[in-house]
Amino acid sequence: MSMRIAHVSATFPPYRGGTGNVCLHNALALARRGHEVHVFTAAGGAPAREERDGVVVRRLRPLLRVGNAPVLPGLLGALRGFDIVHLHYPFFGGEISALAAALGRTPLVITYHQDVLLRGAIGLAERALRHTSGRVALRSAARVLFTSRDYARASYARGLLRGRDQRVGELPNGVDIDFFTPGVASAVQRAGIAPQSGDRVALLVAGLDHAHYFKGVPVFLQALAGLPRHIKGVIVGDGDMRAEYGALAGRLRLDTRVLFAGRVADDELPGYYRLADVTVLPSTTMGEAFGLVLLESMACATPVIASDLPGVRTVVSHGRDGLLAPPGDAAALSRALARILGDERRRQAMGQAGRIKAVTYYDWNTIGARLEDEYVAVLARRPAPAGVYARGDE
Repeated sequence: MSMRIAHVSATFPPYRGGTGNVCLHNALALARRGHEVHVFTAAGGAPAREERDGVVVRRLRPLLRVGNAPVLPGLLGALRGFDIVHLHYPFFGGEISALAAALGRTPLVITYHQDVLLRGAIGLAERALRHTSGRVALRSAARVLFTSRDYARASYARGLLRGRDQRVGELPNGVDIDFFTPGVASAVQRAGIAPQSGDRVALLVAGLDHAHYFKGVPVFLQALAGLPRHIKGVIVGDGDMRAEYGALAGRLRLDTRVLFAGRVADDELPGYYRLADVTVLPSTTMGEAFGLVLLESMACATPVIASDLPGVRTVVSHGRDGLLAPPGDAAALSRALARILGDERRRQAMGQAGRIKAVTYYDWNTIGARLEDEYVAVLARRPAPAGVYARGDE
């Protein structure tokens, strides 16, 4: 049956961020399956209304905004007449979606992306919202989907959902396997970053702003500083902390070994994964719950090293398609880099295993079919299908 579906997200492309990217690809996959899909997000930097490959995107004017948390009172009227309201959470201010769904007697589905771990006064405000409006929104949902059961067990949301275990499910993020593909890096690009035949490249792709402080850029730089000079680093991304990270690279005498590539166009990103010999996700807190860059790298047949964090570790099969390292441990990350970069045959085998995993389990079309099944189960008020998910420890 065809459904009319509303997705609600605090951020959305062209803003670079994992939550908005997942929302976009969920919506596109559902539209390809014949459903009418609308996305509601905050105004800014793009048209107020547009259609994107069959998905209607509406950007509402916020009453106020704190960082990536806009309050959108327009959601109360905009979310009428849908079969499903799907909220991408955390979205402080987006809890209005839960109220709109309740008033319209519309089932609410929530994708819980990650815990929000803030410091100082704003951290106190977040905890207050988490235990009030956040708790109400989560408990009102017909279905709460975590990107892995591993993360669900470790998340602080577990306590907020006590007694609602039967409503908790798992739906991983995905990757566009036709866009992120294996290939040969541009000769010009390679010459500019790793000109010598023996050079090796470690890649980090992340937002370099305060909202993504947990991405572990200092850990990455410190790990590189302990390795031979033929191992280069490339950092793709931008933000208000870029200058600080650049200064740290200077203090570590990495000026000639680390390239800050800045923000790159979407169609250029696969080229960086193909250029890299390994992609690193050195995140330090549970603010990282999955790691889309891991899937993008795997789809390009480039092996990965990731922090051994709940959720993240379900994406990587340690020793098969990548390695896991303790979060925040620069020495351990340095050893993992040396292990992968020093063994070309093993590195290639890991890359091929990653590509197979991405195609088999994480194609966005596969994820879209599973999400559709979740909606059908919610509307039928019956248990959702268990689904199949590749666990990194299997």
